[in-house]
Amino acid sequence: MTETLLPEPAYRPSRRHAELGPAFYDVVAPARFPQAILRYRNRDWAGRVGLGGLSEADWIRHFGRFEPLPGSFPEPLALRYHGHQFRAYNPDLGDGRGFLFAQLHDRADGRLLDLGTKGSGQTPFSRGADGRLTLKGGVREVLATAMLEALGVETSKSFSLIETGEALERGDEPSPARSAVLVRLSHSHIRIGSFQRLLALDEPDSIARLIDHCVAAYMPEIRETGRTDRAVAFLEAVSRRVARTGAQWMAAGFVHGVLNTDNINVTGESFDYGPWRFLPHFDPHFTAAYFDTAGLYSFGRQPEALFWNLGRLADCLLPLAEQPRLEAVLKGFGPHLQDAFAAALFARFGLAPADEEPTHRFVGAFWRFLADSHAPFERVFFDWYGGLASRARAARSPVAELYGGETFAPVLDALEALEAAEPRRLDHPYFAQAHPCTMLIDEVEALWAPIAERDDWSAFEAKLGEIARMAEAFGTATGRATA
Repeated sequence: MTETLLPEPAYRPSRRHAELGPAFYDVVAPARFPQAILRYRNRDWAGRVGLGGLSEADWIRHFGRFEPLPGSFPEPLALRYHGHQFRAYNPDLGDGRGFLFAQLHDRADGRLLDLGTKGSGQTPFSRGADGRLTLKGGVREVLATAMLEALGVETSKSFSLIETGEALERGDEPSPARSAVLVRLSHSHIRIGSFQRLLALDEPDSIARLIDHCVAAYMPEIRETGRTDRAVAFLEAVSRRVARTGAQWMAAGFVHGVLNTDNINVTGESFDYGPWRFLPHFDPHFTAAYFDTAGLYSFGRQPEALFWNLGRLADCLLPLAEQPRLEAVLKGFGPHLQDAFAAALFARFGLAPADEEPTHRFVGAFWRFLADSHAPFERVFFDWYGGLASRARAARSPVAELYGGETFAPVLDALEALEAAEPRRLDHPYFAQAHPCTMLIDEVEALWAPIAERDDWSAFEAKLGEIARMAEAFGTATGRATA
């Protein structure tokens, strides 16, 4: 093996997860693919973690062939976890088609980051599946993460997508389906299900050890917490982070689709995108997964699902903390969610923070308007970005008649007390467009069609460019340091 030369001194590798020991993971080997065609490379985030200088050949060696990155794991780690899937407990989970490939640090804020895979081959947890990912599934995840990041959601980043030259049999796609391997950048792959596995094995000392690892790696604000209070402080930290991301989903009109406990990590970061959707218009019953016939993970029930999942994390902490204290933390989830939703909504509208009364008045008026009017979800944010500073522009909108009726009057009244956070953003060319950037399911299918039919990636690449312009206009482009 030839070691890659990494000319960027900001590259800081890590092997932090390996410190937990082999009881928490299995060392695995990546699949050997017949081809490796680079389809997507996240140049912005590659630069931010010190890998921007890799040649295309080196990129493929590391993210298609999985030769180790210097200083990180010599072999990939498939993580062990259990979880509730649609509220049914499953002890036969774990990284079944992915692994933790490497860890490194964010050059902007120093935080520890994971490079994890999807579609990299079979592991001890594959349960008879082939461990592969379809190219279409990889394309969909790239689109989801790019759009969510632009909309201000704390999300994993699609780092690399490489087509791998295999023909896959899938029941939910035309077969044979093209194959791919995805690498995603995330702040943690430690899930609620990671703790559930240790509870099922009756290993309270291992639960305490995993908490200590999470606090040391991801939660500087509670590092000085004493041993007796640490489990409670940990649940509080996770609860706040999960509430923030759930609120950001709601403000983005996003439906994750599969909010099982193995899809919720301790940093509260949104990840693992399967049957995701964005709302065409406000609809609390809107679901993303065709198999979610009961609507358990519908748009309006996402906060409930997250709260239920946090309850399962609290169950795992009972050997270490008193139940009343854990219950008190869970009771704070609702207020955390409300505060986070107001912050997310103000960010989406480009509004400066305000006092409690005008904030609540605006949030309530706007949400009622969406419910009553069935206005196009993303269109309203686009038309009124910056608040009343966009009044003239909103009057030229294709749905301007909705803004002149009684249902919108309370929103206008509430906006009188609010100001644009950065009025200069309205000068960005994005706001001179006739229509906002959206990612509805029909658009996703339209982007995939030319790839499937004639290997034409131009529409996909153009869409990513459009999303990048939107992120630039909103101030959410790569480079910001998130908390």
